[in-house]
Amino acid sequence: MPEQVVDIHGLVKTFGSFRALDGLRLGLSAGEVRGFLGPNGAGKSTTIRILLGMVRASGGHVRLFGEDPWRQAVALHHRLTYVPGDVALWPGLTGGQCIDVLGASGAPLDPARREALVERFDLDPTKRVRDYSKGNRQKVALVAAFAARADLLVLDEPTSGLDPLMEEVFRECVAERAADGATVLLSSHILSEVEALCSTVTIIRRGRTVRDGTVAELRGLARTRVHAVTRGPAPDLAAFDLHDVASSPADSGPDGGHDLTFTVDPGDLDRVLKPLVDGGLASLTVRPPSLDELFLSEYDGATA
Repeated sequence: MPEQVVDIHGLVKTFGSFRALDGLRLGLSAGEVRGFLGPNGAGKSTTIRILLGMVRASGGHVRLFGEDPWRQAVALHHRLTYVPGDVALWPGLTGGQCIDVLGASGAPLDPARREALVERFDLDPTKRVRDYSKGNRQKVALVAAFAARADLLVLDEPTSGLDPLMEEVFRECVAERAADGATVLLSSHILSEVEALCSTVTIIRRGRTVRDGTVAELRGLARTRVHAVTRGPAPDLAAFDLHDVASSPADSGPDGGHDLTFTVDPGDLDRVLKPLVDGGLASLTVRPPSLDELFLSEYDGATA
């Protein structure tokens, strides 16, 4: 069995009377790339701070590589690297010096990988941090993180401030580190980024885990969108639980066709398609649910 890198269940964190985490669960096995999703205030950053040993849990079970991250923070940080969404660096140091400091305080850096990453992220390491833009400060942290010989990468909104070209470089680097066997926890508001990179996803709301599983499993919980143009009269689909139905005449055959769109539960898709096919199809498009739709469905009508 793969090593359990992160093992959290029943996690509680209170700040005075405010309950930031309320029984949250989160697990990562070695080599896994997991997306960690939730709106602002859901508890993502608090969970990460507890995992990094920066904040002490009020209750529950938290283990990082089988150890207590609060008691063993210094030793555990030599096995991981962390990139926050708003990087704070030393303004008087150069970017290269900051990378050295970050490498000395955590997992050791691979010199060859570091040099290649500086070039890939188009970073000038000789400039002082005070002269960097937000995006370049983010690049410093990313170069240090991806160059580290770390078993775990904790990335909390890591592409904040990056342009689209650098976001693509970031995605390539995550995929490469995952291929090397590193474990990745990616907290991001960019759902397409999570969908492209992550094999598993945890969605939290108000300090609790509301969905947890593979991307494929979670897609099965949302509805599939179908667009069909028939050659003849629209088939009778009243027996199915269809949502967002739209139907209009379509000039697609001598008997008068119909242009139909609707959403359906994935489990009913094969049964819905049969009457459409039997009635004659001019065109058919079936789009599986995206992570965006799943995420929004979890928060539809929810109060903060």
